[in-house]
Amino acid sequence: MGKKTKWLCVTAIGIALFVVLSMCVRVPVFENYYICLGYVAMAVYCYSFGVVSGTAVGTQGVILYCVLTSGLRGMPGWTAGNLVIGIVLGLTFKATKKMKSATLKFAINAVAVILSVAVGILGVKSMTECVLYAQPFLVRVAKNVYAAVADVVTLLVSLPVCMNLDRVFKKG
Repeated sequence: MGKKTKWLCVTAIGIALFVVLSMCVRVPVFENYYICLGYVAMAVYCYSFGVVSGTAVGTQGVILYCVLTSGLRGMPGWTAGNLVIGIVLGLTFKATKKMKSATLKFAINAVAVILSVAVGILGVKSMTECVLYAQPFLVRVAKNVYAAVADVVTLLVSLPVCMNLDRVFKKG
């Protein structure tokens, strides 16, 4: 199997994992918002397979999830937000991967998670929805605070998973 074909297959599996984890494991948190465990797949792919693969898992996973569950409602903003999150996390993980200090590595990655979700969900997603739904930006930000908090928590919890799975991928 060629390198590009292998990469495409591995990334497609990640997209499928994003959708399955988002649809099958629904943990309610606020009002009508559920923790999106698809972010675990996105984080693992950003950490172990790089920026492009991780970002593809996050963006394409959201598109497929939305098409399967609710149509296109919410999809443009969420996809744009995940684009930002995937790029920032992928680049940060690449930069911190070889650091010796686990504490420093976790701290830098945690800051990247918080900042990328703030920009991606509170900024980009809210602005996209502001334009699409003709609602004031601050109203969209207020509605997206729940999602941002839940996404940050999910991504922070997934950081140790990323590091441990990366060791398994390297052995195999």
